[in-house]
Amino acid sequence: MLDRSNELTAWDRDHFFHPSTHMGTHARGESPTRVMAGGEGVTVWDVDGKKSIDAFAGLYCVNVGYGRQKIADAIAAQATNLAYYHAYVGHGTDASITLSKMIIDRAPEGMSRVYFGLSGSDANETNIKLIWYYNNVLGRPEKKKIISRWRGYHGSGVMTGSLTGLELFHNAFDLPRAPVLHTEAPYYFRRADRSMSEEQFSQFCADQLEEMILAEGPDTVAAFIGEPILGTGGIVPPPAGYWQKIQAVLSKYDVLLVADEVVTGFGRLGTMFGSDHYGIKPDLITIAKGLTSAYAPLSGVIVSDKVWQVLVAGSDKLGSLGHGWTYSAHPICAAAGVANLELIDELDLVRNAGETGAYFRDELNKAVGGHKNVGEVRGDGMLAAIEFVADRDDRVFFDPALKIGPQVATALAASGVIGRAMPQGDILGFAPPLCLTREEADIVVAKTAEAVDTVFAAL
Repeated sequence: MLDRSNELTAWDRDHFFHPSTHMGTHARGESPTRVMAGGEGVTVWDVDGKKSIDAFAGLYCVNVGYGRQKIADAIAAQATNLAYYHAYVGHGTDASITLSKMIIDRAPEGMSRVYFGLSGSDANETNIKLIWYYNNVLGRPEKKKIISRWRGYHGSGVMTGSLTGLELFHNAFDLPRAPVLHTEAPYYFRRADRSMSEEQFSQFCADQLEEMILAEGPDTVAAFIGEPILGTGGIVPPPAGYWQKIQAVLSKYDVLLVADEVVTGFGRLGTMFGSDHYGIKPDLITIAKGLTSAYAPLSGVIVSDKVWQVLVAGSDKLGSLGHGWTYSAHPICAAAGVANLELIDELDLVRNAGETGAYFRDELNKAVGGHKNVGEVRGDGMLAAIEFVADRDDRVFFDPALKIGPQVATALAASGVIGRAMPQGDILGFAPPLCLTREEADIVVAKTAEAVDTVFAAL
């Protein structure tokens, strides 16, 4: 096994172009590579046999956990019966049609249809095109600007990378591109005016949004996109009253609301969708990740009845919608989605995400919340984050060059637990599979406390 492991590592460094990786250090062997081999429940292992609790569910996506035979069987059966057929001009399969119905049954009130893709990025590209098409059909050709938020994550394509509000995804890519704009992130811990209450900060964010809309011209602003809870930007729950105040502004100026639920959809917040959790009434919803628990690549746009009726009118006027992906509603991926949603229900994972997630955050706060270099322990549902600071009383942040967050994540990984160092801050994030037990949560908490102590003792 060792010889095979070494061979794979060498091939990896010589031939594999990894996403979101420091290319030079990886190719030169200055940073570790890990060849993964298997998984069961919340545990994964590599070709060397090292086991880890995956406390980030891959990339927030393996909601039902690893090794679910039901999904594997559904994929195999579909591949045997009909590995592929396209979804163009009215074609469907049992799996794609059934999954569409299952999604709408679970979606917030007022949602009507599902358009399938393969990734959250392509789903948000679809959203952008539908927003522009919608306003052209309504005779509003100037209403095309889309407002996102700093620290939001919405993909890494040209337009979706523009929607993303993180420098890492803009550097040297000539992004962001027009007509995308960015407004204040609802990041209460990092508010400039520390005298503000959560409600006051939420009102400040809403006021900033309204000022931007008025400055740009309401007749030019088409949509606002936001994650119910900031994900990659730091796992940041919205401050009190935020979504109610934001929606009041959007309604006032007839601006569509896109809820990017790639992370929060299908149970992660202890509700089927984050929109229901926070009282959001979206016009479009982006889904992926938890839709299949990443057993197969699949994404979607859930379209509200309000938007659907305009799209239908456009098709009556302009003919067939000129948008499609070869692999839209791929039957193998759709079969995985059907089995996955059935498992979420059978295993009662939405309830577990809420209850065990709350327990996990409480225990995490007890273990490290009082540490002099922990500024905040936060999260919601089965999401949690620890933000590290040089001085918690004066909220002084570390020099980014010290890479405190990555150091803690590395120390944690060495002890057999995978967390994620989040970008643009010294933040350690957790997004375990929704099947996490209290006993497993206790292990993650204990190992995290040890990693925090190890890193700060060395400083």
